[in-house]
Amino acid sequence: MKFFPLIFTSILFLFSCKDPGIAKRKAAQPEINPRSSWNAVAPKAFATHVPVRITVHHEGTKLLATDDAIRKIKGIQTWGMGPDRKWADVPYHFFIAPDGKIYEGRDINTVGETNTEYNPAGHLLICCLGNYEEYEVPEAQLQSLIRLIAWCSTTYKIPAETLATHRDFSKQTTCPGKNLYKYFESGVIKEGVRKILGK
Repeated sequence: MKFFPLIFTSILFLFSCKDPGIAKRKAAQPEINPRSSWNAVAPKAFATHVPVRITVHHEGTKLLATDDAIRKIKGIQTWGMGPDRKWADVPYHFFIAPDGKIYEGRDINTVGETNTEYNPAGHLLICCLGNYEEYEVPEAQLQSLIRLIAWCSTTYKIPAETLATHRDFSKQTTCPGKNLYKYFESGVIKEGVRKILGK
């Protein structure tokens, strides 16, 4: 019986050392419009990867909540797969329109694309449509971004602590724009994700 306190203490120690980064609950899946909703063409074969971090971009051109996001995404695919870039597909895994609607991009298990020097292998890329160097981020888009990050974190087993932006990996860009980046600097986005995950 003299070993009982030692065993009990050891059990308590093991439970107290659980990873504090583990979510207490799984985030609900937000509504994600499939590729068919924006008339995507089939992608070309490309390098596969396992995403281990979440990285946020903005698309970089003007797009308001009243504008046609579907046309914009389709245009990005046409341009990206065309002779200028010769990419395999749209560059990002998800798009979020200014009105908060979320759209499926390229296959999660394929490496994204970038116009800058960083290597996007291992990055799950989320793109907010619009130019947030010049315009403020609509509340609907910001809230959808938080929900999507939380869902991606639990669904693809990516620690929310990996969350960063394009400019954090590249010296060649201000992406995702100062008006979106401020929500990363202030901790608003990470705190919103933590609340959803029950951390």
